[in-house]
Amino acid sequence: MSPLRRWGAVLLAPAMALLIALAISGLVMGALGVNPFRVLSVMADFGDTPSQQVTQMVAVLNRALPLFLAGLAVAIGFRMGLFNIGVEGQYRMATIIAATVGAAVVLPGPLHVALIIAVAMVVGALWAGIVAVLKVTRGVSEVISSIMLNTIALGLASYLLTGPFRGSPEGASIVATAEIPESGRIGGLNGVFDVLGLANPPRQLYGFLLVAVVVGVLVWVLLQRTRFGFDLRATGLSPSAASASGVDARGMVVKTMLLSGAVAGLIGLPDLLGRTYEYNSDFTSGLGFLGIAVALLGRNSPAGIALAAVLYAFLDRASVPLQAAQLPSSVVTIIQGTIVLAVVVANEIARRLSRRAAERASRQAPSAPVPQAPQPAAAQEVTS
Repeated sequence: MSPLRRWGAVLLAPAMALLIALAISGLVMGALGVNPFRVLSVMADFGDTPSQQVTQMVAVLNRALPLFLAGLAVAIGFRMGLFNIGVEGQYRMATIIAATVGAAVVLPGPLHVALIIAVAMVVGALWAGIVAVLKVTRGVSEVISSIMLNTIALGLASYLLTGPFRGSPEGASIVATAEIPESGRIGGLNGVFDVLGLANPPRQLYGFLLVAVVVGVLVWVLLQRTRFGFDLRATGLSPSAASASGVDARGMVVKTMLLSGAVAGLIGLPDLLGRTYEYNSDFTSGLGFLGIAVALLGRNSPAGIALAAVLYAFLDRASVPLQAAQLPSSVVTIIQGTIVLAVVVANEIARRLSRRAAERASRQAPSAPVPQAPQPAAAQEVTS
């Protein structure tokens, strides 16, 4: 298959999902008496001045970073047939513990940041490891256990925030951990705009963008270019066949969930290290569940997940201008919900079309000529 046709097959399902979602959303908005074309116009308006436009772009990218990491964490489990719904609890526990550790120590800049990242990954991996251990030792479905652990994580994080990890004074309107010192923060990337000759926006582009890019590349290499990635995909396709070929299927479940949890532990760090510098009661929530939709739309590919994350971030940003234009911001939720439904339908249609195309190509392929065995010298003389 040519590269063009291969990329076409990969992009077919997401493109179909977007078209279906826009069509359904347009019908729903029409039924509610809202002009869908006006809604789309407001959503696509990034402002009149270059400064406003760049500021809106930065807002989209900053929002896309945690969504990209959430999609990666979910996709790692999907590659093996594991449904890691516990990403929400994993990043909450990882963020609050990493914030507390980061505020309690003072180290040279790179070491301080590295410590915070390492703590977040370890905590996320350990919380996901509970799901893996329950699955391989007791046969507990990862869906059930991860949902229950989400509730436990939210309650535990709330207890820690209002109890032993509290850093804000009594009577404060927002309860928070202690603030991370300067050495544990990651600076912005707004210098890039000066190099490109663009307006420098007042909002900082998160420096964690570089870390996210490195993580995306490493995950792609690990899943596509290593023996571990091959064993992971093989176990997801057929655990019995993988075990017969020498792969430890139970061990792969544990390793996959640990890796997924480690990536999930990074989800809250772009905001923590680039904006808030503390974990508080208003910290961004719901990223783990959005990561499921992002992974589905991105077809479990890091590049596709990046595009899907930008799309979802664009939709989230649109809530504010819609309210300013006196349009219902619930339109964003409608579009996001229909995308999730459309992705399932589009993936199935694309799978069937690809299968039919492969069957048709195999039928049309010319059969190879059967090689003739060389005749002995005596037989050649008799023939002559």
